[in-house]
Amino acid sequence: MNVSGPHGGIPVRWYQPAASDVFSPVLVWLHGGGFFTGGLEQPESHDVALGLAGRGITVVTVDYRLVPLPVLAQVGALAGRAAVRHPLPSDDVAAVVRWARERAGGPVFLGGASAGACLAATATLRMTDEGSPVLGTVLAYGFFHAALPVPPAELRSRLTGHRRLTHAPFLLDAVNRNYAGSATALSERLAFPGGHDLSGFPPALMIDADRDVMRSSAERFAAELRASGTDVTRRVLPETHHAFLNRPALPEFATAIDLIAGWTARHADEGQGSHREKEEEPG
Repeated sequence: MNVSGPHGGIPVRWYQPAASDVFSPVLVWLHGGGFFTGGLEQPESHDVALGLAGRGITVVTVDYRLVPLPVLAQVGALAGRAAVRHPLPSDDVAAVVRWARERAGGPVFLGGASAGACLAATATLRMTDEGSPVLGTVLAYGFFHAALPVPPAELRSRLTGHRRLTHAPFLLDAVNRNYAGSATALSERLAFPGGHDLSGFPPALMIDADRDVMRSSAERFAAELRASGTDVTRRVLPETHHAFLNRPALPEFATAIDLIAGWTARHADEGQGSHREKEEEPG
């Protein structure tokens, strides 16, 4: 199905648990891919949604607009992406959150992985600024700062394989600059929220990979959220690598799905209780 947004239609998928007669919290979920790749078919989108729906969570996955391929802007132009930069992907996410809230008849959760986690964090701030906050935010191995905080030597020593090159800090910073499109946009709070005012950010679940250079951004962002008064639950899964939600056969995939489902259900119950209390208050 398509959701109307400020830049045209946004493809989404709605995953409904089998027990549709039971209250099910709604999670809007965003795949990763460096802002320039990924889609509704990738495991980080489809398999995550199936896993959560199987545990009683309604999931909406979002095919937000992708920016041009880094460095190869001419290839991006051929793919029709040349005009896509921040804040267009964030605009798509915000439009889907509003739509999902209307369809669900109440507040929803928002979450994502990697670049999708960054988009989820910025959209969370955006909805809070608008006075219609989400119930909570799920952030899986995300990066949240315009420039990656310097990874400690202990973390750098734990990187293995191709990620030592493909996830080099200077390349990740280039990906962020590519998404922002300009130095001014790169510094904006609603492009990369790390280091900015996080007041009003709702409860957050952060699930990070142990052997992931982006963990340096997640750790700092978790500290910033806590300093702003946010209730943060954070788990670093031992011996895991970035993007493990793209590998459904791994045991850490199931671990993360269980963590997300359990945390979301608990906070949904708390939100329902607060809503009932408000309804019962004398007018």
